Amino acid sequence: MSLLADRAPAKVNLTLHVLGRRAGDGYHVLESLVAFAGTADRLTLDPGAPLGLAVSGPTAGPAGPTADNLVLRAARGLAGRVPDLRMGGFHLIKRLPVAAGIGGGSSDAAAALRLLARLNGLALDHPAVVAAARETGADVPVCLDPRARIMRGAGEEIGPALCATPLPAVLVNPGVPVPTAPVFKALGLTVGETRTGVAHPVIAAGLDPDALVAAIGPARNDLEAPALTVAPVIGEVLAALRARGCRLARMSGSGATVFALFSDRRGAVRAASALRRAHPGWWVAPTVLR
Repeated sequence: MSLLADRAPAKVNLTLHVLGRRAGDGYHVLESLVAFAGTADRLTLDPGAPLGLAVSGPTAGPAGPTADNLVLRAARGLAGRVPDLRMGGFHLIKRLPVAAGIGGGSSDAAAALRLLARLNGLALDHPAVVAAARETGADVPVCLDPRARIMRGAGEEIGPALCATPLPAVLVNPGVPVPTAPVFKALGLTVGETRTGVAHPVIAAGLDPDALVAAIGPARNDLEAPALTVAPVIGEVLAALRARGCRLARMSGSGATVFALFSDRRGAVRAASALRRAHPGWWVAPTVLR
Protein backbone atom coordinates (compact mmCIF):
# COMPACT_ATOMS: atom_id res chain seq x y z
CA MET A 1 0.00 0.00 0.00
CA SER A 2 1.04 3.60 -0.56
CA LEU A 3 1.64 6.01 2.28
CA LEU A 4 -1.34 7.20 4.28
CA ALA A 5 -1.28 10.83 5.39
CA ASP A 6 -3.25 13.07 7.75
CA ARG A 7 -3.05 16.53 9.29
CA ALA A 8 -2.71 17.15 13.01
CA PRO A 9 -4.21 20.62 13.48
CA ALA A 10 -3.52 22.96 16.38
CA LYS A 11 -6.20 22.81 19.07
CA VAL A 12 -7.18 26.27 20.33
CA ASN A 13 -9.07 26.88 23.56
CA LEU A 14 -11.35 29.79 22.72
CA THR A 15 -12.51 29.62 26.34
CA LEU A 16 -11.15 27.70 29.32
CA HIS A 17 -12.97 27.79 32.65
CA VAL A 18 -11.43 25.85 35.55
CA LEU A 19 -14.37 24.77 37.71
CA GLY A 20 -12.41 23.08 40.48
CA ARG A 21 -10.28 20.09 41.34
CA ARG A 22 -11.74 16.64 41.85
CA ALA A 23 -11.48 15.04 45.28
CA GLY A 24 -10.99 11.51 43.96
CA ASP A 25 -8.15 11.76 41.47
CA GLY A 26 -7.00 15.37 41.87
CA TYR A 27 -7.66 16.24 38.22
CA HIS A 28 -8.75 19.78 37.41
CA VAL A 29 -12.32 20.06 36.12
CA LEU A 30 -12.56 22.18 32.99
CA GLU A 31 -15.18 23.56 30.63
CA SER A 32 -13.77 24.76 27.33
CA LEU A 33 -14.84 25.66 23.82
CA VAL A 34 -12.16 24.26 21.53
CA ALA A 35 -11.64 24.90 17.83
CA PHE A 36 -9.05 23.62 15.38
CA ALA A 37 -6.75 25.62 13.14
CA GLY A 38 -5.73 25.25 9.54
CA THR A 39 -2.15 25.34 10.86
CA ALA A 40 -1.04 21.77 11.53
CA ASP A 41 1.63 19.12 11.81
CA ARG A 42 1.63 16.37 9.15
CA LEU A 43 1.78 12.64 9.88
CA THR A 44 2.27 9.80 7.42
CA LEU A 45 2.01 6.04 7.92
CA ASP A 46 3.91 3.50 5.83
CA PRO A 47 1.78 0.33 6.09
CA GLY A 48 3.70 -2.85 6.70
CA ALA A 49 6.89 -1.11 7.85
CA PRO A 50 8.10 -1.82 11.39
CA LEU A 51 6.45 0.29 14.06
CA GLY A 52 8.60 3.37 14.56
CA LEU A 53 8.66 7.13 14.29
CA ALA A 54 10.83 9.60 12.44
CA VAL A 55 10.42 13.29 13.21
CA SER A 56 11.49 16.19 11.01
CA GLY A 57 10.37 19.77 10.45
CA PRO A 58 11.01 23.19 11.95
CA THR A 59 10.07 22.25 15.53
CA ALA A 60 11.35 18.67 15.51
CA GLY A 61 14.16 19.42 17.98
CA PRO A 62 11.99 20.56 20.90
CA ALA A 63 9.59 17.63 20.32
CA GLY A 64 11.84 15.42 22.45
CA PRO A 65 12.86 11.76 22.14
CA THR A 66 10.82 9.78 19.62
CA ALA A 67 10.62 6.71 21.87
CA ASP A 68 8.30 8.58 24.26
CA ASN A 69 6.30 10.43 21.60
CA LEU A 70 2.52 10.35 21.96
CA VAL A 71 2.22 9.00 18.40
CA LEU A 72 3.87 5.73 19.47
CA ARG A 73 2.00 5.64 22.78
CA ALA A 74 -1.30 5.90 20.92
CA ALA A 75 -0.30 3.24 18.38
CA ARG A 76 0.78 0.81 21.09
CA GLY A 77 -2.36 1.53 23.08
CA LEU A 78 -4.53 0.62 20.09
CA ALA A 79 -2.44 -2.45 19.26
CA GLY A 80 -2.96 -3.71 22.80
CA ARG A 81 -6.72 -3.58 22.30
CA VAL A 82 -7.11 -4.87 18.73
CA PRO A 83 -5.66 -8.33 17.98
CA ASP A 84 -3.57 -8.51 14.79
CA LEU A 85 -3.78 -4.77 14.23
CA ARG A 86 -2.01 -3.76 11.02
CA MET A 87 0.74 -1.31 11.90
CA GLY A 88 3.44 0.66 10.11
CA GLY A 89 6.14 3.27 10.36
CA PHE A 90 5.23 6.88 11.11
CA HIS A 91 6.87 10.09 9.90
CA LEU A 92 5.89 13.26 11.70
CA ILE A 93 6.61 16.65 10.14
CA LYS A 94 6.54 18.92 13.16
CA ARG A 95 5.49 22.51 12.45
CA LEU A 96 3.62 23.47 15.63
CA PRO A 97 5.51 24.79 18.66
CA VAL A 98 5.98 22.39 21.57
CA ALA A 99 4.62 22.89 25.13
CA ALA A 100 2.61 25.73 23.65
CA GLY A 101 -0.99 25.27 24.83
CA ILE A 102 -2.31 24.21 21.42
CA GLY A 103 -2.36 20.44 21.89
CA GLY A 104 0.28 19.62 19.29
CA GLY A 105 1.30 16.29 20.80
CA SER A 106 -2.30 15.30 21.46
CA SER A 107 -3.30 16.16 17.91
CA ASP A 108 -0.35 14.13 16.58
CA ALA A 109 -1.51 11.13 18.63
CA ALA A 110 -5.07 11.53 17.38
CA ALA A 111 -3.80 11.64 13.79
CA ALA A 112 -1.93 8.38 14.42
CA LEU A 113 -5.14 6.75 15.64
CA ARG A 114 -7.05 8.04 12.62
CA LEU A 115 -4.43 6.60 10.26
CA LEU A 116 -4.43 3.22 11.99
CA ALA A 117 -8.22 3.20 12.07
CA ARG A 118 -8.28 3.89 8.31
CA LEU A 119 -5.74 1.15 7.65
CA ASN A 120 -7.71 -1.37 9.69
CA GLY A 121 -11.26 -0.38 8.76
CA LEU A 122 -12.14 0.85 12.25
CA ALA A 123 -14.61 3.66 12.94
CA LEU A 124 -13.31 6.57 15.01
CA ASP A 125 -15.94 5.80 17.64
CA HIS A 126 -14.79 2.18 17.90
CA PRO A 127 -14.38 1.43 21.64
CA ALA A 128 -10.73 0.44 21.18
CA VAL A 129 -9.91 3.69 19.38
CA VAL A 130 -11.67 5.80 22.01
CA ALA A 131 -10.01 3.88 24.87
CA ALA A 132 -6.56 4.24 23.31
CA ALA A 133 -7.15 7.98 22.90
CA ARG A 134 -8.18 8.39 26.55
CA GLU A 135 -5.21 6.37 27.76
CA THR A 136 -2.77 8.45 25.71
CA GLY A 137 -3.79 11.86 27.08
CA ALA A 138 -6.66 14.02 28.27
CA ASP A 139 -6.77 16.12 25.09
CA VAL A 140 -6.45 13.25 22.60
CA PRO A 141 -10.18 12.28 22.50
CA VAL A 142 -11.33 15.76 21.47
CA CYS A 143 -8.66 15.77 18.73
CA LEU A 144 -9.93 12.53 17.15
CA ASP A 145 -12.58 14.40 15.18
CA PRO A 146 -11.11 17.92 15.05
CA ARG A 147 -14.12 20.22 14.89
CA ALA A 148 -15.28 22.98 17.23
CA ARG A 149 -17.02 21.58 20.30
CA ILE A 150 -17.31 21.89 24.08
CA MET A 151 -15.16 19.65 26.26
CA ARG A 152 -15.69 19.21 29.99
CA GLY A 153 -14.27 17.43 33.00
CA ALA A 154 -10.69 16.25 32.57
CA GLY A 155 -11.27 15.88 28.83
CA GLU A 156 -13.56 12.86 28.99
CA GLU A 157 -16.83 14.71 28.29
CA ILE A 158 -16.97 15.82 24.65
CA GLY A 159 -19.95 17.60 23.18
CA PRO A 160 -21.25 17.37 19.61
CA ALA A 161 -19.57 19.24 16.78
CA LEU A 162 -20.89 22.80 16.63
CA CYS A 163 -20.35 23.43 12.89
CA ALA A 164 -19.34 27.01 13.59
CA THR A 165 -18.52 29.37 10.73
CA PRO A 166 -14.73 29.55 10.19
CA LEU A 167 -13.03 32.32 12.18
CA PRO A 168 -10.05 34.21 10.71
CA ALA A 169 -7.32 34.24 13.34
CA VAL A 170 -3.64 34.65 14.11
CA LEU A 171 -1.72 32.33 16.43
CA VAL A 172 1.41 33.68 18.11
CA ASN A 173 3.93 31.90 20.31
CA PRO A 174 6.88 33.86 21.72
CA GLY A 175 9.19 30.85 21.64
CA VAL A 176 9.01 30.13 25.37
CA PRO A 177 7.91 26.57 26.27
CA VAL A 178 5.37 26.58 29.11
CA PRO A 179 4.83 23.14 30.70
CA THR A 180 1.31 22.66 32.02
CA ALA A 181 2.20 21.59 35.57
CA PRO A 182 3.72 24.90 36.76
CA VAL A 183 0.72 26.83 35.45
CA PHE A 184 -1.78 24.67 37.33
CA LYS A 185 0.46 24.92 40.40
CA ALA A 186 0.37 28.70 40.12
CA LEU A 187 -3.44 28.53 39.90
CA GLY A 188 -3.25 27.09 43.41
CA LEU A 189 -6.35 24.91 43.68
CA THR A 190 -6.37 22.28 46.42
CA VAL A 191 -7.85 18.81 45.92
CA GLY A 192 -11.62 18.97 46.36
CA GLU A 193 -11.80 22.75 45.91
CA THR A 194 -14.43 24.30 43.66
CA ARG A 195 -14.36 27.74 42.06
CA THR A 196 -17.10 30.28 41.57
CA GLY A 197 -17.38 32.89 38.87
CA VAL A 198 -19.23 33.75 35.69
CA ALA A 199 -20.72 30.59 34.19
CA HIS A 200 -19.46 29.38 30.84
CA PRO A 201 -21.67 30.70 28.02
CA VAL A 202 -24.00 28.31 26.25
CA ILE A 203 -22.72 27.92 22.69
CA ALA A 204 -25.33 26.97 20.09
CA ALA A 205 -24.49 25.12 16.90
CA GLY A 206 -24.13 27.09 13.68
CA LEU A 207 -23.39 30.51 15.16
CA ASP A 208 -22.10 33.08 12.70
CA PRO A 209 -18.76 34.75 13.53
CA ASP A 210 -20.34 37.86 15.07
CA ALA A 211 -22.60 35.83 17.34
CA LEU A 212 -19.81 33.47 18.34
CA VAL A 213 -17.39 36.29 19.23
CA ALA A 214 -20.17 38.00 21.21
CA ALA A 215 -20.89 34.77 23.06
CA ILE A 216 -17.31 34.01 24.06
CA GLY A 217 -16.28 37.60 24.78
CA PRO A 218 -17.45 37.53 28.43
CA ALA A 219 -15.82 34.13 28.96
CA ARG A 220 -12.17 33.71 29.94
CA ASN A 221 -9.13 31.49 30.19
CA ASP A 222 -8.62 30.88 33.90
CA LEU A 223 -5.04 29.75 33.25
CA GLU A 224 -4.02 33.05 31.65
CA ALA A 225 -3.24 34.90 34.90
CA PRO A 226 -1.16 32.06 36.42
CA ALA A 227 0.62 31.53 33.10
CA LEU A 228 1.64 35.19 33.11
CA THR A 229 3.50 34.56 36.37
CA VAL A 230 5.38 31.68 34.70
CA ALA A 231 6.00 33.42 31.36
CA PRO A 232 5.42 37.21 31.56
CA VAL A 233 6.13 37.55 27.82
CA ILE A 234 2.58 36.27 27.24
CA GLY A 235 1.39 39.74 28.29
CA GLU A 236 3.59 41.28 25.61
CA VAL A 237 2.05 39.00 22.98
CA LEU A 238 -1.49 39.86 24.08
CA ALA A 239 -0.72 43.58 23.93
CA ALA A 240 0.87 43.29 20.48
CA LEU A 241 -2.18 41.48 19.08
CA ARG A 242 -4.66 43.87 20.66
CA ALA A 243 -2.79 46.75 19.04
CA ARG A 244 -3.42 45.20 15.60
CA GLY A 245 -7.19 45.70 15.58
CA CYS A 246 -8.32 42.20 16.52
CA ARG A 247 -11.80 41.45 17.83
CA LEU A 248 -10.58 39.28 20.71
CA ALA A 249 -7.17 38.17 21.98
CA ARG A 250 -6.77 35.43 24.57
CA MET A 251 -4.28 32.79 25.61
CA SER A 252 -4.91 29.19 24.54
CA GLY A 253 -4.64 26.30 26.96
CA SER A 254 -1.87 26.76 29.52
CA GLY A 255 0.16 28.98 27.16
CA ALA A 256 2.28 30.44 25.86
CA THR A 257 0.41 30.55 22.52
CA VAL A 258 -2.07 33.39 22.16
CA PHE A 259 -4.81 33.62 19.53
CA ALA A 260 -6.50 36.69 18.09
CA LEU A 261 -9.75 36.72 16.11
CA PHE A 262 -10.18 39.10 13.16
CA SER A 263 -13.11 40.25 11.06
CA ASP A 264 -11.63 38.85 7.84
CA ARG A 265 -8.67 36.88 6.55
CA ARG A 266 -7.03 39.94 5.03
CA GLY A 267 -6.88 41.62 8.43
CA ALA A 268 -5.39 38.47 9.98
CA VAL A 269 -2.70 38.23 7.29
CA ARG A 270 -1.81 41.93 7.63
CA ALA A 271 -1.50 41.61 11.40
CA ALA A 272 0.64 38.48 11.08
CA SER A 273 3.00 40.19 8.64
CA ALA A 274 3.40 43.19 10.94
CA LEU A 275 4.07 40.97 13.95
CA ARG A 276 6.70 38.96 12.09
CA ARG A 277 8.53 42.16 11.18
CA ALA A 278 8.35 43.51 14.72
CA HIS A 279 9.16 40.23 16.46
CA PRO A 280 11.21 37.97 14.17
CA GLY A 281 11.82 35.48 16.99
CA TRP A 282 8.13 34.76 17.48
CA TRP A 283 6.21 31.94 15.79
CA VAL A 284 3.33 33.67 13.97
CA ALA A 285 0.67 31.87 11.92
CA PRO A 286 -2.36 33.43 10.19
CA THR A 287 -5.01 30.75 10.03
CA VAL A 288 -8.71 29.89 10.17
CA LEU A 289 -10.36 28.26 13.17
CA ARG A 290 -13.16 25.75 12.69
